[in-house]
Amino acid sequence: MEVIISAKNLTVSDRFREYVTERTHKIEVLTHRVESLNIKVTRHDHSKTTGPEDQVELTVFEPGHVVRAEAQAGDKFAAFDVALAKLAERLRRASDRQKVHRGQHRQPSFGEMSASDFASLDVVPVDADLLEGKTHAEGEHEEGWSPIVIRRKEFKGDAMSVDDAIYQMEMVGHDFFLFHDTETGKPSVVYRRKGWNFGVITLK
Repeated sequence: MEVIISAKNLTVSDRFREYVTERTHKIEVLTHRVESLNIKVTRHDHSKTTGPEDQVELTVFEPGHVVRAEAQAGDKFAAFDVALAKLAERLRRASDRQKVHRGQHRQPSFGEMSASDFASLDVVPVDADLLEGKTHAEGEHEEGWSPIVIRRKEFKGDAMSVDDAIYQMEMVGHDFFLFHDTETGKPSVVYRRKGWNFGVITLK
């Protein structure tokens, strides 16, 4: 299994790399088909509130699908442990499902993109200067100014059942999943509701 570690706003120490290496063997125990494990560590500076916080994102690439988990904590070691526990649970669920649905194959294209880049669809705050009301000398905002930036992405939609869409959503750890419904032939979204309930939105 190839382990790839990347970092943003901090330096990954040799101690952390050793810590990761000692614990990632659990992933190979849970799944023997894993191709790679991507580990992304990001430090967020909340100096005005709670201080710095580390976020760890784990993404496992297997033939046919992707499994993802993330967590935040006061340091990267604690965040990694929480994210690894979440990932292990999702890998167990994926393994159980494969035993039940033996012989089925899934197209990974949308799920793979979802795990690696789907977060970029989120609404992202702009620079803090703009949020504090930075204006032109005339006292007016720049034309087209907005406190948010909306990013747009296009993906190849996979045809699947609602059940499979919920499964893919669970594996990448999102609250919604866009897909083509094989039953209706229409673009649809499954989303998480309160408790263990799910909803489906379909375009006419």
